[in-house]
This record gives sequence, structure tokens and C-alpha cells, in this order.
Amino acid sequence: MTTTRLPRAAPGGRTVLRCLLGLLLVLAVPACSADERATSPEEVRELAGGTQAQEARKVAEDHLRTAVRAYDEDTPLVLGLTTVNDQCIGGAAKEWFFPTGDDRYRIRCSQNITAYYGADPKRIGDHLDAVLTAGDHDVSASPTGPIPFGHDDYRTRLVSYYRGHGPNPTGPDTPEPFHLSVAPQTLTWDTLRSSPKTLLAESGPCTENDPPVARCLREPASTTVADLRRRYGMVFRLEMSASDYHQVFKDGR
Repeated sequence: MTTTRLPRAAPGGRTVLRCLLGLLLVLAVPACSADERATSPEEVRELAGGTQAQEARKVAEDHLRTAVRAYDEDTPLVLGLTTVNDQCIGGAAKEWFFPTGDDRYRIRCSQNITAYYGADPKRIGDHLDAVLTAGDHDVSASPTGPIPFGHDDYRTRLVSYYRGHGPNPTGPDTPEPFHLSVAPQTLTWDTLRSSPKTLLAESGPCTENDPPVARCLREPASTTVADLRRRYGMVFRLEMSASDYHQVFKDGR
């Protein structure tokens, strides 16, 4: 029986192979660097609980709550329920394909506040007019005033419509208007003239409350949207957000 032996690799070939393996290791090292890894849960918690994040969180929440109080104090709407959702998320690992930008930061935090107000459905035109009047004052005082909705042609016609003095401002045979929106606020209300009526949904339960990474508040905890509707007749909902109120980028910004 004849055995055929394969020729040994030349010394130069082994050297090239070692060089290639070394090059692959060198290229692999950056992929494990801090800038290209996803932010760990431990680091997210540490950054979310840091002084800068806590200060930014307070500023954002105070600003949103100022608007919530303004509707209660400066308009006939009666504040009955407030929910706060605050979340900090970590950045993604390096996105080599289909980048979304989520790999640029170590952490970013956002906050949403939703407030529910009771109102008299027989006076919705007056209520809306009062909101717009308060907004006229706030907008003239500051572009970032707590109530951003002032009178304009459409909103004036909206008031007339709900007072029974004019047609639907969105046009004939169109759905009943039920919201106003100016970033970052959206004001929505129960419809009154639609059949069937469209009623604002209940606020969802808190699914996660793990400060400082995630906060979920409901004030008062036992109040429901249905409770407000039974007491006052209809409900208005104010939604606001403070997107990315705190960010820490991987490049040190």
C-alpha cells in the first residue's frame, strides 16, 4: 500500500497565515470597544440615576406640569387625573447595516404626561373659547407658553360650530372635529354630535415602574376617565411629551 504525504507548508506560508490571523484579531478588537457595544443595563441605571439626569428630569417634568396646571387654573376645565411615564433607554451596539442612529448614544431619556379634565358638555363652545383666550395671552407673552392654542380662523369657526352658530369648520359631511394640536401638545375631547359618539379611552395601567430607569405615576391612582365623565358630563385629554430631555452620546457629548 502506498501512502501519499501532503507537502508541508513552506515557512513563508505559515508566516502569512499567522499574519492573517493576527489581522483578523486586530480588526475584531474595535468591535468590542466601549463605543461600539450596546449600553449595559447596569450602565443605563447608573446614568439614569446620575445628577445630570435627575436635574434634567425635574426640569422636564416641571415644564410639563406647568402646562397641566394652566389648563386647570386658566380655563373652565377641571383637572381630574394625571399620568406620567418616564423612561431611559441605552444605546444599541454598532449598527453596521441599516443604521438608525441608536448606536450613537449611551443613554437617552424621554417623558410623557397625559392629563384628563372634566367639562360641561352643554358649554363646550365656551370652554374651547376660554382655552383659546388663555392661549392668546400665553402665546403673546412667550412662544413657549403653557397653552399654545390661540384664536385663528379655523379655531374661531370651531367655537361657533360648538355654540351652534356655524357649520362644521372642516367642511360639510366631514367627521366632527375633536382635537387641536401644536407640538408638543395635543388636546382631545369626547365628541358630542357624532352618532355614535367617540369617547376618550381609559388611561392604561402602569406596566413598569423601576426608578430611575422607568417611572410610571397615576395621580390619583383610583380615579378613572369614566369617573370624570360621570361627574362632569364629558372629558378633555391633554397629551404632552419631552422627547430626549437627557442624552449622553458615546463620543462624549
